[in-house]
Amino acid sequence: MQELINNVAEKYVAGFTSPEDELLASIADYTYRFHPQAQMLSGHVQGRFLSMISCLVRPERILEIGTFMGYSALCLAEGLQPNGKLYTIEIREEDAAKAREYFSKSLYNNKIVLHVGNALDLIPTFTEQFDMVFIDADKIGYIDYYELTLPLVKPNGLIIADNVLFHGEVLEENITGKNAIAIDRFNKHISRDKRVQQVLLTVRDGISLIRKL
Repeated sequence: MQELINNVAEKYVAGFTSPEDELLASIADYTYRFHPQAQMLSGHVQGRFLSMISCLVRPERILEIGTFMGYSALCLAEGLQPNGKLYTIEIREEDAAKAREYFSKSLYNNKIVLHVGNALDLIPTFTEQFDMVFIDADKIGYIDYYELTLPLVKPNGLIIADNVLFHGEVLEENITGKNAIAIDRFNKHISRDKRVQQVLLTVRDGISLIRKL
């Protein structure tokens, strides 16, 4: 595993990024102190990035695959139009329950619909058309999630995929980890897809912005 971001640079970047609000800060504090998979949290800088993209797009409908503690959902919800909805899917009931608790304290509670279950089963049940999709779930499922959601994305809509550098493991000459192999396949899959335009950004653990043509 490689250190992708110099710690000093990361602190500098955070210092010149708009602060997270009190609720987001409390989610981050709880997660970093108590959750065994705290590294999965989007966190301050990435959260502000997601918020800014959402505020620029002004979506009516957002789909998130992988709720975790609800941090990224709340960031994405900041850009929703007044009649907007964000649908988020979490497979782990315990994490979903904690996310619900945080959503209930938020201004966006009535705009967020949380589904608990397997995204591969749930996505085909959606009839909405989405302005934005955020993929941040199990890495082996990324191509399946992408192919299931792309038909639901409006033309010029965005799919945002997280962890596309996977801790630097995709940079290795011989990729061995199953998750890194899956992410490398996903990145290659997107690069060959003529239905979209994409840019891979070195924000945190890598974010891919994918625009449907």
